[in-house]
Amino acid sequence: MKKFVMSIAVAGAIFAAPQAASALSIGDTGSDVADLQDALAEEGYMEPTQNHGGTFGPQTEAAVQSFQSDQGLSSPAGSFYGVAGPSTMSALGASSNGSGEVAGATSTNNNAGGSGVVSAGTDVVGSPYQWGGTTPAGFDCSGFINYAFEQNGENIPRTVAGMWDAGTSVSTPQPGDIVFFETRSGPSHAGIYMGNNEFVHAGSSTGVTVSSLNESYWSSNYIGAKRL
Repeated sequence: MKKFVMSIAVAGAIFAAPQAASALSIGDTGSDVADLQDALAEEGYMEPTQNHGGTFGPQTEAAVQSFQSDQGLSSPAGSFYGVAGPSTMSALGASSNGSGEVAGATSTNNNAGGSGVVSAGTDVVGSPYQWGGTTPAGFDCSGFINYAFEQNGENIPRTVAGMWDAGTSVSTPQPGDIVFFETRSGPSHAGIYMGNNEFVHAGSSTGVTVSSLNESYWSSNYIGAKRL
């Protein structure tokens, strides 16, 4: 019972913190969308003389899809096809919070290099689950996290327990930090925090997918975040 109350309290602190959007998609509005549209126009994917209005509508979605397809970032089969996430924004030379910083990050306690880890993780969304797997052909939970860090030149412990022991606790996770869950005894599942209370992870029943810390299952089993 104590663990449950502590998990809810810690998770509640995360949920209460304002976060910038980690991705832009149809229906979004504001300066972030306007910056995205300007970047797409500079690359020739939108009409530069058009007043795009800072609204992510069908034309913007089509432009994002064309850019992703040309750059090999996603395809019609991809979960993020038409969504301007960290990989797409980075390729365009844009930021997803209008300030040049990683979406969801703050100017203090920032996780340098976290955006690259997030991008490596979201790039393989849809990969199947495989016990002991460490490649896009199949990942287990910790193998997926290892892969994302290795794509950014970082070696980390292979197991969830090892990551937990090696990491530095953070009260408010930033993109690229690891969020941990006690689905069995002790730290037994983990994912890469993306911002906006979302994390990407390899679930045994889902494969690599994006989930929300707001979901009751994850909030009740959350035990903390650490930085590697």
